[in-house]
Amino acid sequence: MEKLKKILENHLSFTTERNWNQFQTPKNLSMALSVEASELAEIFMWLKESQSLSLDPLRLQQAKEEIADIYIYLVRIAHSLGIDINEAAEEKMQKNIAKYPVEKSLTIAAELNSACPPRD
Repeated sequence: MEKLKKILENHLSFTTERNWNQFQTPKNLSMALSVEASELAEIFMWLKESQSLSLDPLRLQQAKEEIADIYIYLVRIAHSLGIDINEAAEEKMQKNIAKYPVEKSLTIAAELNSACPPRD
């Protein structure tokens, strides 16, 4: 929790020093988040499944930086909207647990595995 607070404080300071807070609206931040997520996806584009699981050092560093950008924008959006991001994630996990019970998921996974040949 302290790390999250520190990241937010650093980002707020960074944008304030550059007079960028005028642009740090939920609309603009969500668009920036989308761009960063696309940049992360681009790193994996055209890789085989096995390659995506063991990135070379350059791609791993690129992924690390895009994930950081995504995280920073996500934290800033939550802050802008007054959302406690940790609380929101916990609430969403509880909804997911109720929506996707283990028994249902295992049945679906077994059906998919028998219908689809392995990739790679």
